[in-house]
Parts: sequence; C-alpha cells; structure tokens
Amino acid sequence: MDRIDVKILAALQADATLSNNDLADQVGLSPTPCWRRVRRLEDAGLIDRRVALLNRDRLNVSTTVFVSVRTARHDTDWLKLFHDAVAHMPEVVEFYRMSGDVDYILKVVVPDIAAYDAFYKRLIARVPLSDVSSSFAMEEIKMTTELPLDYIDIRRS
Repeated sequence: MDRIDVKILAALQADATLSNNDLADQVGLSPTPCWRRVRRLEDAGLIDRRVALLNRDRLNVSTTVFVSVRTARHDTDWLKLFHDAVAHMPEVVEFYRMSGDVDYILKVVVPDIAAYDAFYKRLIARVPLSDVSSSFAMEEIKMTTELPLDYIDIRRS
C-alpha cells in the first residue's frame, strides 16, 4: 500500500463510476498500471464492492429512525431468530450489536411514522424483545459512506 493506492481508494470512494482512464488521470498513472492496482486492491479485500447511492427523498424513505433494543435473552437460538428477522426487513439499513446498556441498534428508513409503526409491529411479532426505544432523526447533518483514509499505514517509497 502506498500513496497512489490511497489516492485510488479516495477517488473511488468519491465516485465509483470513474472510468479507468479518468481514475488514472486523477492519481497520476497510465491506465494499465492503474487497472492493475485497482485489481490488486480488490483482490486484497480493500475494495469490498461498488454501489450506487440512491436519493432517499425521491424514493419516499426520508424518515430515519434509530431503534435501540435491549433483550433479556442472549442464547444462540434467540440470536439467530433476531438476526434472521432483521436481515429480512429491508427498512433496516444498518444493524449493530453494542456494548453498554443497549444490546442492539438498528438504523431504519421509512416514509413516515405510520410506516415505522407497521415496521415495529412486524419486528415485535417476529422476535421477543425486552425493551425497544425509537429515536427519530430530526435533521441529517452529516452522512457519508467515505471512510477516513488518514489511518492507513503506508510505506515510504
């Protein structure tokens, strides 16, 4: 990993639709070595996948709800039931097991409060939960899919 690789990662995070020629121009390489580097970054698992980011407002899912879940059960059967249920609910766009007072946090996107209520009822019908708390985002101040690249340990060339 060197500075050029970091430039490639940064450019692809900003715009994964860049052609290889445009990417090569941005990072100061000719197309063939650039293509080889991208392939190597993919093979190494540094580029996991390339996706399109969709406009949530235009797709009528502009309400974001952060759902905190506490459970009294931590056995394998319950965990599998919960994970499988959440994995099949398309409204859940992020799902984390936490340390501290809350066991899980889900990020849910829906059109409105009524749609969230329907989601909530489906969730509690599928999985026994001890405590569910929902917080509605009032304003999205920052949202990015770009990871910070300042922490990469690059070798000096």
